[in-house]
Amino acid sequence: MDEILAFDSERTGMPIKHPVKRKLTSRTEVEKFFMDSFKDDESAKRLTQAELVLKKFGLISRDSSLQGTLLALYTESVAGYYDPKTKTVYLLDWLDPESQKPVLAHELTHALQDQNFGIEKFFKTPKPKNKKYDTETSEESSARVAVMEGQAAAVMIDYLLAPMGQSVEKQPDIAMAMQSGMLSEGDAPIFAKAPLYLREDMKFPYTYGLNFTLQLLKQGKQKAFADAFSNPPDSTRQVMDPDTYLAGEKVPPLPLPDLDKVLGKEWQRFDFDSVGEFDISVLAREYGKTAKDARQISRGWRNSYYYASAKKGTKPANPQDISLLYVSRWSSLESATNFAEVYAGALGTRYKKIAPVAGEKWHWTTEDGDVFIQQQGDALAITESFDPATSAKLRSAALEALSVPRQ
Repeated sequence: MDEILAFDSERTGMPIKHPVKRKLTSRTEVEKFFMDSFKDDESAKRLTQAELVLKKFGLISRDSSLQGTLLALYTESVAGYYDPKTKTVYLLDWLDPESQKPVLAHELTHALQDQNFGIEKFFKTPKPKNKKYDTETSEESSARVAVMEGQAAAVMIDYLLAPMGQSVEKQPDIAMAMQSGMLSEGDAPIFAKAPLYLREDMKFPYTYGLNFTLQLLKQGKQKAFADAFSNPPDSTRQVMDPDTYLAGEKVPPLPLPDLDKVLGKEWQRFDFDSVGEFDISVLAREYGKTAKDARQISRGWRNSYYYASAKKGTKPANPQDISLLYVSRWSSLESATNFAEVYAGALGTRYKKIAPVAGEKWHWTTEDGDVFIQQQGDALAITESFDPATSAKLRSAALEALSVPRQ
C-alpha cells in the first residue's frame, strides 16, 4: 500500500499528508456498508422519490425495486472502496493480492483527494440561490463524482501501463479502451441485466470522468488534478464536453415560477430536480435512439428540470400516483422540436393504453391521465397525468417564466 500510495502521489501531484488506514473486508461487511448507506431518513426519502420519478419517465420497470437493484449492482461491482468517514481503504478478502494492486491504485487516489481537499467537504456544494427550487446541486454533485472517479481511473490505468514504460498522457486512446474493457458487462451478469439508465449512471463517472481528466492532462498535471478539485465542473455537460469547461461556459439556470403556488392547496410537491445533458443522452437512448444519435440530441440541451406532484393528503407508492411537469430549453428551435418528437414517439412504449386526442397536436390520453407537449420556440413544457385544466395552467406559467430575456 505504501509503495502504491507513493506512486499515486507522484502521478497526481497530491502530497501524502499522513498514512492511510487499511482493512480487509468480507462480502457480508460490504453488503452491510451499502445497506447502511440506504438507511438514513434523507437517503430513504430520496430513493423513494427517485424510484417513482424514474418509473414515470420510463427509465426503470414499474415492477422493479430500485433499492434492491442498486444493492445487487454495488455488491457485484465493488472491488474495494475508500470511506472518507473512517479514512480507511477497504479491500475484499476474496481477491488475490495481484488483483488488489490496481484497485489500490484507484482507491488510494481517493485517499489523497481526501487528505488534500476533503471529499465530504467537496460534496457540500454552496446552497442554491433559489432555496425553494434547487436546480443546481444534483448536476454539480454528478460532475464532482466524475472528477473524483475520473482521476482515480486515470491513476489506476497509469499504474497498469507503467511497467511497459507507458502512461495515460502518452496513450490516451489505450487508456479509454482499457477502461471500457474493465466496464464490460460480460463478467457482471447483474449489471448486464440492469436497466440502461442505471448501467450508464454507474459508468458515467468512470468513462466520461476519465476522458475529462485526460483532456485536462493535456494542459498539465496541476490542471487535471488539483485545479479540477479547486474549480470543479458544474454540470454533466462540462464533464461530457471538456471544452465547455475549459472555455468557462456556464449554462444559466432556467427561470421558473412558484410552482407550488401555481398548483394551489389541492396539490403537494413530491419531488423537484434538474435534468442534465447526461440524463438527456440516456433518455433519448431509452426512447429508441442509437447511442450516437442520442449523444447528438443531448448536445442541444441548455438546461431542464422536472416537478413531480401528488394530490394533497396522498402518499404516493406507484408512478400513477404522481403527476409530472418537465420543462427544457434547447440550443435552437430545431433541437427542441427534435426532442419533442423523440419524447412523443416513446409514449407508446411507456403506456399500455394510449390514444391521440383528435384535432390536437401532441395531446394523448393514457391509463395514467393526459399527456401534453407544448413548444414555445427553443423551449418545451411537458405534462403527464395532470387534469387538462391544471396542465394548461402549469405549462403556461412555466413557459411564461422562460419568456424573460436571457441574461
